[in-house]
Amino acid sequence: MRHATRGEGDPFIVMDVMEAARQAEASGRHIIHMEVGQPSTGAPAAARDKLIADMNDPLGYTVGLGLPELRARIAQHYADWYGVSLDPARVVITSGASGAFLLAFSALFDNGERVGLGTPCYPSYRQILKAVGLTPVDIPTTFDQRFQPLPEDVAAHHLTGLIVASPANPTGTMLDASALAALAQACTARDAALISDEIYHGIDYDKAPVTALEVTDDVYVVNSFSKYFSMTGWRVGWMVVPLDHVRRVERLAQNMFICAPHAAQRLALHAMDCPEELTANKAVYAANRALMIDGLKAAGFTRFAPPDGAFYIYVDVSDQTDDALAFAAEILEKAGVAVTPGLDFDAARGHQWLRFSYARRTKDIREGLDRLATFMKGRST
Repeated sequence: MRHATRGEGDPFIVMDVMEAARQAEASGRHIIHMEVGQPSTGAPAAARDKLIADMNDPLGYTVGLGLPELRARIAQHYADWYGVSLDPARVVITSGASGAFLLAFSALFDNGERVGLGTPCYPSYRQILKAVGLTPVDIPTTFDQRFQPLPEDVAAHHLTGLIVASPANPTGTMLDASALAALAQACTARDAALISDEIYHGIDYDKAPVTALEVTDDVYVVNSFSKYFSMTGWRVGWMVVPLDHVRRVERLAQNMFICAPHAAQRLALHAMDCPEELTANKAVYAANRALMIDGLKAAGFTRFAPPDGAFYIYVDVSDQTDDALAFAAEILEKAGVAVTPGLDFDAARGHQWLRFSYARRTKDIREGLDRLATFMKGRST
């Protein structure tokens, strides 16, 4: 049977690492998971209890844009967190952030248009762009610029669109208001679309993240209930779009997805009113972050930018290897710790980088760091 080149996506390496770790566990080994960005906690318990009562309803289709009460609650969230007055009509409920990206790329771009990604970055941006016939353009970033794109990149790379992430995956770095405003202005000057990935908002430490909606309305903002709200498997997210794009996105959503899963939307609504449990989760990430920064340095992994947010540390391991894929496999085999090679995030330079996630329980993070220290000591002798 014939096949199309747009279906020739690259593998999502972290998923392959997860499978290798699963096989090791199936053989009886105890593996510490530092490879995947999945909270060890589930959805808030109080929200789950409320959903049980909701299950007495049929929970059929919702309207394509999502439950009106959830859209209104998200608009209130922007007022509470950022002081932004947001019309609920601009909020679109999506099947995870992944569904939001598919809708955004379909609504904003025509075939072949050039969309910039500051590398290292979340790998699925690139693969979704390719799958819908667009041209992902890698923009190499540096440690000195905190691995974020610069305004001049928009013109230099002849972009039709730019995706930014703050806090970023895999680096955890953030853009402040002035940096976001400069990027938005550069996009406006070139008539390029700006997409702001904000799915790690709420998982921050020393300073609060800025939403792009604080500096511009000419933006697609993507967020998700997967990370801060600990709802990875429920597959529900949201997108904020300019008011004159709502109907365009609605038509696409109706045809592509009908709607996001109804039960997940109900759970998301309830989760937004569980601040005590969510704040406790964030305290775990903060403790893990402190352990990871000190523990990785003690083990010999010293070259990284301390993360502003999210739950990752992206480490330069060029002093240890030129093959991060093989190095990650060696760490899994000998230390029983699953980590992600940087090739997922940067095809050109990722062979010298590893990403470590600290989303799991503090007990596991502590044991994982002990194992890494022992592994590195044995490797140097």
